[in-house]
Amino acid sequence: MSEPTAPETSAAESDRIHEIQQKWQQYWEEHGTFHAGGSADDRPRKYVLAMFPYPSGDMHMGHAENYLYSDIVARFWRHRGYNVLHPIGWDSFGLPAENAAIQRGADPREWTYDNIAQQRTSLKRYGSSFDWSRVLHTSDPEYYEWNQWLFQQLYDRDLAYRKESPVNWCPNDQTVLANEQVVDGECDRCGAAVIKRKLTQWYFKITDYADRLLDDLNQLEGAWPSKVLQMQRNWIGRSIGADIDFVIEGRTEPVTVFSTRPDTLYGATFMVVAPDSDLAAELVADASPETKTRFDEYLTRTQKQTEIERQSVDREKTGVPLDRFAINPVNGERLPIWAADYVLADYGHGAVMAVPAHDQRDLDFARTFDLPVRVVVDTTAPVTGVVPVIETDADGAAIDPDPLPDPVVTGEALAGEGRMINSGEINGLSKRNAIARVTEILEAKGAGRAAKQFRLRDWLISRQRFWGTPIPMVHTEDGRIEKVPAEQLPVTLPVAKDIDLTPKGTSPLGGATEWVTTTTASGEPARRDPDTMDTFVDSSWYFLRFLSARDETVAFDPAEARRWAPVDTYIGGVEHAILHLLYARFITKVLFDMGLVDFTEPFSSLINQGMVLLDGAKMSKSKGNLVSVSEQLDEHGSDAVRVALAFAGPVEDDKDWKDVHTAGAKKFLARAMRAAEDVASAPGVDFSTGDEALRRVTHRVLADAPGMIEQTKFNVVVARLMELVNAIRKTIDQGAGGADPAVREAVETVAVVLDLFAPHTAEEVWHRLGFEPSVGLAPWREADPALLVEDTVTAVVQVNGKVRSQLEVSATIDPEELEQLARADEKVQRFVGDGQIVKAIVRAPKIVSLVVK
Repeated sequence: MSEPTAPETSAAESDRIHEIQQKWQQYWEEHGTFHAGGSADDRPRKYVLAMFPYPSGDMHMGHAENYLYSDIVARFWRHRGYNVLHPIGWDSFGLPAENAAIQRGADPREWTYDNIAQQRTSLKRYGSSFDWSRVLHTSDPEYYEWNQWLFQQLYDRDLAYRKESPVNWCPNDQTVLANEQVVDGECDRCGAAVIKRKLTQWYFKITDYADRLLDDLNQLEGAWPSKVLQMQRNWIGRSIGADIDFVIEGRTEPVTVFSTRPDTLYGATFMVVAPDSDLAAELVADASPETKTRFDEYLTRTQKQTEIERQSVDREKTGVPLDRFAINPVNGERLPIWAADYVLADYGHGAVMAVPAHDQRDLDFARTFDLPVRVVVDTTAPVTGVVPVIETDADGAAIDPDPLPDPVVTGEALAGEGRMINSGEINGLSKRNAIARVTEILEAKGAGRAAKQFRLRDWLISRQRFWGTPIPMVHTEDGRIEKVPAEQLPVTLPVAKDIDLTPKGTSPLGGATEWVTTTTASGEPARRDPDTMDTFVDSSWYFLRFLSARDETVAFDPAEARRWAPVDTYIGGVEHAILHLLYARFITKVLFDMGLVDFTEPFSSLINQGMVLLDGAKMSKSKGNLVSVSEQLDEHGSDAVRVALAFAGPVEDDKDWKDVHTAGAKKFLARAMRAAEDVASAPGVDFSTGDEALRRVTHRVLADAPGMIEQTKFNVVVARLMELVNAIRKTIDQGAGGADPAVREAVETVAVVLDLFAPHTAEEVWHRLGFEPSVGLAPWREADPALLVEDTVTAVVQVNGKVRSQLEVSATIDPEELEQLARADEKVQRFVGDGQIVKAIVRAPKIVSLVVK
């Protein structure tokens, strides 16, 4: 769609565009046109949902794109005869509102609900076919009461618990972050470098569902983008191996270490523990003053580093010895224990066995501190076929006639598979067999067992901020924790004006003395939990609340969940591939186990849209390069913005706003409107008597568009609509004229298909054609198969493999006839010249290949 050279829309035309928009928006609102049908509606059902917005200001172009795509899908299924649920709400708790309130000295409620009102106005102006009777805001007590109910349900099932542990701490926002909210070592909200801090926090035990979260991704193959599925698999990160118990000299309880390579246990020459782990603190508790001082200094340095820095493979290895020893359970060797920052406290058990010959980080550490390196895998030996005979010396060590490279000399660990050497009774075994045998040995000794490990960590949900769901628990004076009685829910937030919201490292609610002071169900003095919940709790189940948005008795009605859920089509950005989607999947599985839903995955299909950029850069307030949706709607009208965005490119691609041509879209919409004005036949006319060429174009659109919509090829459908409008114009101006029945049929088709993209214009076209509103509920006509059969096709003629001519022939032409036409063609004869056609290959009706000598 190229920009026209004509001048911008006149003031009169602009007024007309906005009058049409207001007219139909008012009609839809007054008639509840897009409200989902109730239980008596026996049409098949579709649940279409776009990720709900955060009210940080007016709509931006990312919103415009997201809600356009969900609207296209919702409108399409209505035309196909479905009862469609397409709701909208606001994800309205969170740090941005609180930070804005602090800057302005205002209540975060005011900022939040003012922005919601602004976005709501823009969405209505945009023509989105939402069911406005089901609107929800997560910051309403009527919503977050059920967050608190959900928390207590998890608590009753031992899936919500409180513990002290190292957490990700944002020094700018003064609150903890879940692992998923740390991106490249920085807070995903403000970009500040994240540090580790030890706090007692609330967690959801998502790791109890790790296997199911991983395995159930198989249900979504082909329905979710493969990129998202892989990101989820990587984040969950299941590893198979063994838990190995190491006895620590001077310690009663053994230390358990997880390893995916227990076969290399004979190559372990030292142990490494995370300096910020409880184990490290315990091991140095009785150490010499010199060791303790050295460790304390090292711990301080470690705590200033991000996890990304600590895990960098290129970084120089650092550490301190703890003057303690572990015993290798398979050979009894004493292994020195070191604290080193390349091990993380929350990985496995906070300790690793170091096998420097076969792990690069362990090797780098061993070479730095001159620790032993023992090769236990011959990576040059075959791992299949006959086991080679291994000669040994008097001490049982392997004699290798062709020695392996020495990792100490080369600086490169020996990676890959091979045969075990220097490993006692497992010498000669392959990796798989050696792992199985070592695991058997450990189990027989009571020193280990087969195990699984996940990269996934439990979901830390505590936040030290005000603007969120209060955690519905109380703490007694003797340290017990009790639930707030169900009849006292919701625990509502106090008035913000009485609280200092400035981040101080502790929750502002803790300073609200009157609010925090309470009693238990039995009347015992207690204090409310001062933390609020991670806002990802709010969005982990909101799609179910839409089903019972006004029900004050339950979070959602299970009968409504059986009718509508799971969501058929979910639409949103790939930036939510891990955080939101993983948490929603977890909560869905918990609700399934509770018997409240009959499905285990919340979103049957997922569409990820690209970003809308400006001059190649992501739009943001901080960069000052935002394009205001309201201004675009004022200037061009919503239909032009919608059509231009839909036409701009494939759904998944990024689009640069400077390449989105709203002026061209307005020109197209004006042509569609003029076509409606030129229709001179009455409703109900017999289409079969109309111009056949135009009818073929019309029915090809009717036949092809559904598949294109389901494949999200929205831009292609717009292009086909443009071709249809051009064909209509040609028929009116140069052919049968506006009274021809085919013209009416084509314009009626334009109205129905155009409704997906430009609903106000479509309603006006439908109205001018003499029909009652709303076109949004008009059925999609079935294409006539007879009109889809091509009368003629273009046959290609090749001479010695090169295309030399094209022939317009009947689609049912006989092969012999096609060959004769090809031979007689002037262009072909010119290329044949004095040669002789020695062979003809005919694939009627599309190709003739002639071989000439």
